[in-house]
Parts: sequence; C-alpha cells; structure tokens
Amino acid sequence: MENGNARDHKSCTSFRMPDIIRKKRDGHELTTDEINWFIDGVVNKHGACEDAQLGALLMAIYQNGMTPHETEILTSAMTKSGDILDWPDSWRGKLVDKHSTGGVGDKISLVLAPALAACGMKVPMISGRGLGHTGGTLDKLESIPGYNVLFKHQEIIQILEKVGCCIVGQSSNLVPADKKLYATRDVTSTVESLPLIAASIISKKAAESVDALVLDVKFGKAAFMKTECEGRKLAKALVNASEGQGVKTIALLTDMECPVGNTIGNALEVAEALQCLQGSGPDDLMELVCQLGGHLLALTHNALSEDDGVNDIHNSLCDGTALKCFEKMLVTQGVAADLAEKLCAKEMQDIDDVWKQLKKAKHSTDIKIPRDGFIESIDAYELAVVSQKLGAGRAKATDNIDHAVGIRLFVGQGSKVKEGETWIRVYHNEAALPIETVETIQKAVTVVDTEVLKSSRIIDVIKPDHAD
Repeated sequence: MENGNARDHKSCTSFRMPDIIRKKRDGHELTTDEINWFIDGVVNKHGACEDAQLGALLMAIYQNGMTPHETEILTSAMTKSGDILDWPDSWRGKLVDKHSTGGVGDKISLVLAPALAACGMKVPMISGRGLGHTGGTLDKLESIPGYNVLFKHQEIIQILEKVGCCIVGQSSNLVPADKKLYATRDVTSTVESLPLIAASIISKKAAESVDALVLDVKFGKAAFMKTECEGRKLAKALVNASEGQGVKTIALLTDMECPVGNTIGNALEVAEALQCLQGSGPDDLMELVCQLGGHLLALTHNALSEDDGVNDIHNSLCDGTALKCFEKMLVTQGVAADLAEKLCAKEMQDIDDVWKQLKKAKHSTDIKIPRDGFIESIDAYELAVVSQKLGAGRAKATDNIDHAVGIRLFVGQGSKVKEGETWIRVYHNEAALPIETVETIQKAVTVVDTEVLKSSRIIDVIKPDHAD
C-alpha cells in the first residue's frame, strides 16, 4: 500500500492562498501545481491554508465551477492525499466496485458484491453509514450479529482471496483530504457543487485502485438530485472524473421516487437482499442488480456484451453461487458460521422469516389502504423520514441505530388494491405509533382510479465523453 501524499506533493512550488482564492473568485482556471499545493496544505496543516481560506476557496469553486481538467486534477490530488490500495497483479482486469449516490431501500450492494464475486470478479467494496433519510450499507450488514467492517489492507486481500468480495468501512488514511473538505463544505453551504461532489466520490474509488466502476446515480424526491437534468449532469461529471483517474466507468441514471424493493430499514433490507440472492427478489431490485453487474462485466471484458453480463449475474442469483459467496463473506467478516448458514440455508419465502435469526422489534402495526384503485406512487422520501424517526437512521453521525425497526411494503407502483387491505407494515419499539406518523404514512401513497403501468427505474446509461 502506497502513500500518495508523501510521494507526490512535496515537490510542489510554494503559492499564497489569497492569490489562489482571488484567481478562482475571478473565474480563472487553477493550475495543477496550485491545486496540488492547496490540497497538500489542507492535509499536512503546514499553515498554508487556514480554515477561513479553505471555506472561501470552496465558495469560489461553488460560484464559478471548475473545468473538467481542474476537476480531474483535484480528484487526483485528493486521491493521493493518503493511502492508495494495491492488489496482486493476477487480479488486474477483475477488480471492480459500485457506488450509489444514495437512495431509500437501496440494498443493492449486499446482492451485487457477492454476485460479481460468483462471476469471478474481485470486489473490494468500501462503503459508508447512513445519515439523514438515506440508509447505509454498513448499518444494514451490522444488523447481523458479529459482522465486522474494520480490516487492515492485508486482511482485505486475504478475504478477497477466499471469497472474492468484501464490504468494509473506510480506513482513517484513505483520502484524508476529503474528510476536511467535506466537513468544510457542510458548514459553508457548498455541498451541492458538482466538481466538489465528483472529486469527493471518485477520489475514494480511485484510491481503491479498481479497474472499473459502475455508478448508480439516482434522481427524484428521495435522492440528492431532484430532477433528471440534475442527475444527468452529476452522472456525466462523475463518469468523466473517474475516467480521468484511469478507471473505466459507466453510470446508470435511475429513478428514486418510490422505494427500491419492498423494505426500508436495516434487518428488513438484509432479508430482502437474501431473497434476491435466492433469485426471488422484487423485480426492480433484481433489474438494478443485474444491469449494474452486467455493465461491469462487459466494461472489463469479462462478458462479451452487457446482455451476456446481465445473464451471468442473473444466473449467479438463481443457481445459488452468489448466495454461497454472501455466506462465505459473512463468516470471513466475523459472523458465526452457524448463524450465516441459517440465514442462507433456507429459501426466505416471507420477509418476516428473518426474525427467526435476527433481533425483532417489539411491535408491528399494519396500515390499511384507504380506497380501491391502483397505486400511482409511493413517496420514498416521506417513508424514509418515518423510518429514520423510528430509529433506523441517523439525524447526526453520533446517533445509534436500531437495526430491528423499519417498514415493509405489500404493494408497489401499479398494484391493484382494495379498501381495507394492508399496504404497509411498520416495525417499531415504541408501544404505539404516533397519530402524526400514521398520517404521514397514509399521505405517502397515491391511489388513482385508472390502471398504472410500472416502468423501469433505469432511465439512461451515461458513458464518458470520449465514448459518445
């Protein structure tokens, strides 16, 4: 494992931070040396970049943007600010990862990583925790007792040798520049800057030293980007920034109006992931897993085409090989072998079967549909906020997670419903749901008289500029 900061930044020419701020404030392009110098100052704290100056520069970038070249250099400088992972040469051409911009009910990584491993890939998936209304992959996996997310690099190599995939947390010295920049962006209202978003996301993936990356860029009520236009711009910025670091990249632009799948909450999403790994998950979840994985296999020439790649991923879900990889990953990452076997051994015909192995909430409440008709939409954002308030998510980073609470849907977009049928079940540890919570849930569903056709979540595939 190399340290990019020690290797690349010491030779930078000295500059003055006020001059760099003024240059970007006035709409000019920063040079490679200027960007490297200020990132070095942020990480090494040699006095070249005060907190107020960093905030001022970030605001100048927010106001005036960055050219694709500037974004590429910023991403590279951030990538090299800490450790850069290295892998055995024999794995080259098979090292892949996936990143989602955040959604509701998004348990795709839990299924995709072992499915890719079952297809012969190496997947060093470094994931995060939930904050706000979006859930975190690590929180979901930690609903399984014993699951460990903290490993040293050599231990990760050993896991990949045995299993082919791992889902772990970020080490303290992987892209340290991003920690400082993100904290400052958060308090200076510059989070929404596209080049800063792209550099933040891609620098962490580039530091993983993977060959290829697939991005799930979501837009809609429950996504960071609210409109298709905004999502498309972000997808293009991310793809080009990643390609600029030498990582083959493609993005799927996906709809995030309704929840992904039928569950929201940590243990509940593990249960649904297991159903998908058994080949019987919800159609939208199966489609997203197969399409994201299929594009990765094709991108790395481990499948002749996207369609062939999709079929390979789908077959791994249906023939049990992906499920076996998931079970091996659980055991290798600390879960007791008998628990992992029980979770994965039997077909999970009902989501509630998961409570035979995982901690169950004290109470559940079924809520009925108010009228006959067809489900036009289900507001993922409102349900995610309810789930968060139940304890499934965090309002701030230090909050504890309740893995047992959450929401299960019995209907989806296009479903025909009758008044009085259960459309949603809420799992909670408080004695009774507050009236305002029930009202919020009921307002989240829209029922219409005419039939509604369910459409694919995948709106477009975004490729790098040079592939257009």
